[in-house]
Amino acid sequence: MQNKTSYETFRLYFTIIMSIFTGFLHIGQFTIFPMESIKFYIWHLMLGLMLVFFYTPLSKKNRDRYILVDWLCIVCALFIGGYTIINYDEFIVRMQMNAMPPLMFWFSIVMSALVIEATRRVLGWSLPIIAVISVLYALYGENLPGLLGHRGYSIKRVMAVIFSDQGLYGTAIGVSASNVFLFLLFAALLSASGADKIFQDVAIALTGRKRGGPAKMAVVASALFGSISGSAVANVVSTGSFTIPLMKRQGYSSHFAGAVEAVASTGGQIMPPIMGAAAFILAEISGTPYARVALAALLPALMYYITVFKMVDLESVKHNLKGISAEDMPDLKLALKSSFKLFIPLIVLLYLLLVEQTTPMRAAIWSMVAIVACGVLDKNDRLTWRKLLEGVIQGSRSLPQVVAACACAGIVTGMFALTGLGLKFSDFIVQLGGQSIIFSLLLSMLVCIILGMGLPTTASYIICAIAMAPALTKLGLPNLAAHMFLMYFACISAITPPVAVASFAAAGIAKDNPMRVSFTAVKLGVAGFVLPFVFTLNPDFINPGLNLTTLFTYLSAFVVCISTAVLIQGYVEQRITIVERILYFGVIVTAIQSSILLTMIGIFMFLVLYGARKLQYRRSVGLSSGSVQSQAGV
Repeated sequence: MQNKTSYETFRLYFTIIMSIFTGFLHIGQFTIFPMESIKFYIWHLMLGLMLVFFYTPLSKKNRDRYILVDWLCIVCALFIGGYTIINYDEFIVRMQMNAMPPLMFWFSIVMSALVIEATRRVLGWSLPIIAVISVLYALYGENLPGLLGHRGYSIKRVMAVIFSDQGLYGTAIGVSASNVFLFLLFAALLSASGADKIFQDVAIALTGRKRGGPAKMAVVASALFGSISGSAVANVVSTGSFTIPLMKRQGYSSHFAGAVEAVASTGGQIMPPIMGAAAFILAEISGTPYARVALAALLPALMYYITVFKMVDLESVKHNLKGISAEDMPDLKLALKSSFKLFIPLIVLLYLLLVEQTTPMRAAIWSMVAIVACGVLDKNDRLTWRKLLEGVIQGSRSLPQVVAACACAGIVTGMFALTGLGLKFSDFIVQLGGQSIIFSLLLSMLVCIILGMGLPTTASYIICAIAMAPALTKLGLPNLAAHMFLMYFACISAITPPVAVASFAAAGIAKDNPMRVSFTAVKLGVAGFVLPFVFTLNPDFINPGLNLTTLFTYLSAFVVCISTAVLIQGYVEQRITIVERILYFGVIVTAIQSSILLTMIGIFMFLVLYGARKLQYRRSVGLSSGSVQSQAGV
């Protein structure tokens, strides 16, 4: 018993030391002691792997039995990373010469094995299997016929690529080290300061009394929380534990409640200002400043959430679901009064990104300073040293999944670059699409969704971007639109059956069948499947400006969102006819066009259709109330 207590104490101190050191290193890189990029990436991967093996044991049931294996992996990651950092200059020279001395060769094999095992532990088998297949393809692909064949590479050449800035220390792990961890830490500190409770209170106070209030509150809360967390599953777990039971108590079916939370949480990956890790990698791969990516993503993200919100509203019309009772409502004024420590850091972040146009890393660091300052000044819920430390620890706990995904994806991208498979796949898409942009987009969508079913969003997007983005740009799509198209479908795979991680997480909380929740989520999240086609065919949706075109684009976006919800649900205030649903489809097709004339026609059609139903409903309500009053007078 004494040994176990001593070990638990050791684990606590190890967690604290590792968390503080990881945060200090990453903040210091962009403030007081910058180092060479590749050396920083080596540090990042080493620390990330150590945290993976520390937090995710080989066997949760028999942890004590295999604890030596976990610590052996930690020591190997520390030794190889430390040796490479100490001999950094020699490592860089060898890497540039594609030389692989015996010691470095064995280091590369062990480090690759550690990355694959770490990824298996935190993300499952899919990505590790793809990584192994890509390595086997590089080694033996010369035996394949036709387009897939290549000239062949030795194992030393393959490992030289993997253990370099083309593989493990390439773009993917670089974005994780430079951008992603700092924003994970930002989100963790914001949560530690009490932001998650403020999100809930504001969302409930704004929407709770409305019809279908709990579901609307889930959409708003998940959008707010998702805008800073960028993780679908984390969003489901954090907000869903509160929103799903509340929806069920108010009359929503369990599968619908789970689906609402899954869809709303998935949108957090595309919701500025802090999107998912894939968005930072998109900025790096496409050569677009992150602020520009976030600005481009704003209107599609708003369209996504407006559509989900209206779908939920019409569901409450169908089943006559009411809002939350007054006694269960938080005080909006009180919630807003304490929300300064939430909104001031976000304002600082937006100002630095969009106005000062500083780097995302510096914006994140100064926003964290704002969190600490505002938290300390809050007399009612002060940010103590304990809460601050809990936030830092939570930030380090969020790191392993991202590091594993990015490092393992780096192996795949390295093999794609070595063998030219990415360009071959891109040419195949162009040939199969027959120069048809629509058909090529559909093919790309299917590949993204299929890959996304078994991979995290980050890894799915990286592989898709390397394989398919060149094909889409070759067909004439703008670079940013092509990459955003692929990222959207990598994100939306979180609710797409048969493997839908966000839907499955929500189903667990809702206590319902995961597949039933997934299929309902697909219906609610239909905007996520349509929007990528909208902004690729009409780039005005991702190119905002201070002009008349942008005004009409935003108006048409609102019309398209409401029309999509009405078309799918078949309700306005009452059930609508098949003819009306067909006309609403016409509104959608007309309003999304780049022509201002067609947009105006679509908006006019919407106003006529929607206005007529609203007027009819008000008259019927008026007649009913008049009849009741007449009977009462008699």
